[in-house]
Amino acid sequence: MGSCEDQGKQEIKILPKCMCVHGPIIVGAGPSGLAASACLSRHGVPSLILEKSDCIASLWQHRTYDRLKLHLPRDFCQLPLHRFPSDFPKYPSRHQFISYMESYASRFSIHPKFKQAVLKAEFDCVSGLWRVQTQDHEYISRWLIVATGENAEPVIPEVSGLDKFNGRILHTSDYKSGSEFKNQKVLVVGCGNSGMEVSLDLCRYNAIPHMVARNTVHVLPREMIGISTFSIAVWLLKYLPLKWVDRLLLLGAYLKLGNTDQFGLRRPKSGPIELKNVTGRTPVLDVGALSLIKSGKIKVMEGVKEIYRNGARFMDGQEKEFDSIILATGYKSNVPTWLKGQGCDYFTKDGMPKIPFPNGWKAKNGLYTVGFTRRGLQGTASDAVRIAQDIGDEWNKHNNCCCCKKIQVKIQVNSTEERCK
Repeated sequence: MGSCEDQGKQEIKILPKCMCVHGPIIVGAGPSGLAASACLSRHGVPSLILEKSDCIASLWQHRTYDRLKLHLPRDFCQLPLHRFPSDFPKYPSRHQFISYMESYASRFSIHPKFKQAVLKAEFDCVSGLWRVQTQDHEYISRWLIVATGENAEPVIPEVSGLDKFNGRILHTSDYKSGSEFKNQKVLVVGCGNSGMEVSLDLCRYNAIPHMVARNTVHVLPREMIGISTFSIAVWLLKYLPLKWVDRLLLLGAYLKLGNTDQFGLRRPKSGPIELKNVTGRTPVLDVGALSLIKSGKIKVMEGVKEIYRNGARFMDGQEKEFDSIILATGYKSNVPTWLKGQGCDYFTKDGMPKIPFPNGWKAKNGLYTVGFTRRGLQGTASDAVRIAQDIGDEWNKHNNCCCCKKIQVKIQVNSTEERCK
């Protein structure tokens, strides 16, 4: 990439279909993008959401398994300005959460442009505007809000011999139900919340899951004394240092679940909250898988050394045959693939803001991020409120001016100078 001065000397070429956006461009129509748009509307600021899929909350609609429920109580998962329906259960199901998202979009009249995959977004130093290219349009705005989140793309691990396996291999993003794996021996790679829940679901259909626990993991009960563990942690953090809260959570977990080390689930040296804040690794909230691990119905294995034609070799020397492999290896950000120029300088190579929570929501040149806090939907809500306030102040200060008035560059299409309309 050249400097701003170099860019000024070059002719700027754009796609034939050019659209000037009154207000921010938001990339992503998941909970983060919807929350940002709703909060902006409360400040009188219009926005445009670009979504590569054909629906809102596409991760929830297309890439989640049937039995999924929110791991946290609904009060910690609602978006700004709109609560969950009072008749929803404490832990809403996947279908209930999707219906909540749809009602949220309807209430705030949010209408994303679907099937608009962003190929490149870049700040134009000459005009002081963001230029966002999709497959058939270029959108121009004073502001760009990155709302694709931490879970944009599945993580596919590099496992020796994985391509040689004769059976079925899929990521949890393609897993729907254990009914597809009846009576099979299944290798589940990963012991996070997804790995635990998929293993639990497989057992309900008489499958025999072998769950790989290569790394250490904190397993906590979803509830203690009838109260969600997360609620207890939030309350304790108001009065005690983080390290003391971690110790109390681990004590409660030991009393309720026992010593998980003896079942192959070794705990990290750092406490669950400290680890979450530093690395983003979420503790497992047990919803029934641990009892099946104790009974031997879910078998915990060490790391995979190699996959072969009909099975796997493990780090401890064991070899076992499997019918299918499910990769419960999580997701990652895709920001580095499309955000270019000065914008990508604000993100790490892993696609996360370099500035940690709570100050990572704002960059420079009108660039914002929402949904990258590693604090779930609560972090998303916090970001959305701050972004809307910041943009709203600037919007009202300039009397709702259209960004088109600021465009001072010539746009040449087919050798004919045209204005961006």
